[in-house]
Amino acid sequence: MTDKRNPMFNLDQEVQKLKARGIKNPPSSQKMAFLLASAFDRAASQHAFKIFNDKKFRNLLNFLTLAKIEQDRLFNELVVSAIALIMLTLETPDLKGESELKEYLQFVRDQLPKAHSTELKNLGIEKKFLKQWEQLIDMRYQEYHKDKLEVRAAAMNMEYDDGSAESLEDIQIMLPVNTIAMGAHRHILRGKTEGRDELFKYLIREFGKLYVQIRLPLEGKKITFLDKLLVKMKLFFSKY
Repeated sequence: MTDKRNPMFNLDQEVQKLKARGIKNPPSSQKMAFLLASAFDRAASQHAFKIFNDKKFRNLLNFLTLAKIEQDRLFNELVVSAIALIMLTLETPDLKGESELKEYLQFVRDQLPKAHSTELKNLGIEKKFLKQWEQLIDMRYQEYHKDKLEVRAAAMNMEYDDGSAESLEDIQIMLPVNTIAMGAHRHILRGKTEGRDELFKYLIREFGKLYVQIRLPLEGKKITFLDKLLVKMKLFFSKY
């Protein structure tokens, strides 16, 4: 949703305009949704870039031995996975809040592919590739949305080291992270995942950090939920 008089969308400038308007003169709900989607897209891209440049990630993939085109593919896969994680987080049913807010967050979710292509347009990416990116994000989201059922079923059969089964609440909280880590692991390795458990463990931890970053503000930073989530994630990550 860029201004037709100024096709170059700038998130920072839009945020400044939003602040200048004040809470008594808010923009339309549709424009606000696109601003939120753009902010989420920036968070996803920044997190993907951080993983991409992480020494451990590169060591796990023998990065320097890969061709440039394969290195670029890995980065793109990280970006798409990070965006898909946010999309799954925005629709998770256990988010606290009124039904109207949840519906609005799902509307924001639907703006993410367009928000990313808009950012790519600002970076000078050719128009013919923008639609391809939107389609790729939507394809991965649809794939991971379906994968949730399989991941949930698998998680229900897992046990903590002390032998106590995970609760449904534990499974639901970790479901977006588990789903994305599994899918990203598969795509990054082109399906050749056997013997590559260390990369999977790494992706669980790193995407878990983005998940916390996105989810806590959506929960209103409630201390009770913060404590619960951190404890659950500590228990979960301790297995890896």
